[in-house]
Amino acid sequence: MSRNGIMNYARYINAVSAARKPSPIRGLTEVLLKSPPTMISLATGMPNPNMFPFEKASFTIKGGLKITFGPDIMNRALQYSASSGIPELISWMKDLQKHIHNPPTINYSPERGQMALCVTNGSQDGLSKVFEMLISSGDTILLDAPTYPGTLITLQPLGCKILSISSDQHGLIPQSLSDALSKWKPEDAKNPLSDIPKVLYTIPNGGNPTGASMTTDRKKEVYQIARKYNLLIIEDDPYYFLQFEKPWAPSFLSLDVDGRVIRTDSFSKILSSGLRIGFVTGPKPLIDQVVLHIQVSTMHVSSFTQLMVLQLLQQWGQDGFLKHVDSVVEFYAKQRDAMQLSAERWLKGLVEWHVPTAGMFFWMKLKGIPDTHQLISEKAVQKEVLFVPGNAFIADSSVPSSYIRAAFSLATPEQIDLGLQRLAMLIKESV
Repeated sequence: MSRNGIMNYARYINAVSAARKPSPIRGLTEVLLKSPPTMISLATGMPNPNMFPFEKASFTIKGGLKITFGPDIMNRALQYSASSGIPELISWMKDLQKHIHNPPTINYSPERGQMALCVTNGSQDGLSKVFEMLISSGDTILLDAPTYPGTLITLQPLGCKILSISSDQHGLIPQSLSDALSKWKPEDAKNPLSDIPKVLYTIPNGGNPTGASMTTDRKKEVYQIARKYNLLIIEDDPYYFLQFEKPWAPSFLSLDVDGRVIRTDSFSKILSSGLRIGFVTGPKPLIDQVVLHIQVSTMHVSSFTQLMVLQLLQQWGQDGFLKHVDSVVEFYAKQRDAMQLSAERWLKGLVEWHVPTAGMFFWMKLKGIPDTHQLISEKAVQKEVLFVPGNAFIADSSVPSSYIRAAFSLATPEQIDLGLQRLAMLIKESV
């Protein structure tokens, strides 16, 4: 950190992101959206909503709740909106973050990393924009391995070096992170010419593909290491709301006294994956840069889907939302238990695994099979069962892996059982 405990965010923002300027047209659009009805605009190129063919819409929510878009809401839903997101939705989400995470930065000054939030086209869109803001060619990024392939294919074209940190069934191992950073000195973070890593990326809950969740003690250790080496932490947490046991583990955001955490959340797993609603939470100077990128790329997330989600959340309230989350967790916990039972039935002695405490995945090590790629990509398809081979989740996909990822989210318990039976047959035939 720089003097007086204020983060120097300019250190992390790359040249491309630093060169971004606000869009004058987008700025005018947002002024108009906040203006009184008496404002006459001859500036913006908004299309006339009277020419849109859609008049009204009605949605029935499970349990009988209804959402109706009358003409006024429909006009707003079909029109351009602010690049950061529908203001009421941002406000609702900020209140949710306060309630769940209670970030220490919530009342900081903007210069001190005050918490800000923007809506993105799912968390993947937010992640890619965060990476493109922070990573330059030649930089080294730290991430727990194995990891989500979407992260790898986003990072690799940026020309960065990926430094993998070991993990186990409890997530990223703090000692492995310390060991990886030991070739540098903490004071190297003050040298702009040093190649010391500036960013750590991690999936802390229900990791994809491992299903691993970091313990509270590990998060605290990792955060202190981040303070020591002045790292930003990208907390990619799409499975936060799929933790099977309460109390839910505190997030990095909840531990963030400095303003060094950028958190990505997603509604894909609990409301709808097709609506593409995610949000990025973090220090205002960094979120502002993400919004500048949104202005010239997607412009904004669909106004229609934002208002659809907003109306649902407003009717539910936080209590109703969390009640819905509980029902989603109950379903996935039963799916997890079904896969565990089937694994015990068919795979004992053939496969090693840990039971996940969050998420949608089992990470399975196939005994006696050093490389699962051909087995899964060819032979498993012939047996009519699909898994993902482990090499898809490591930075160098040419390195053999004895692991596979098995998802329990979509298949029925009967299909899970039959699928693992077919896997057992494959292993026996191949060993």
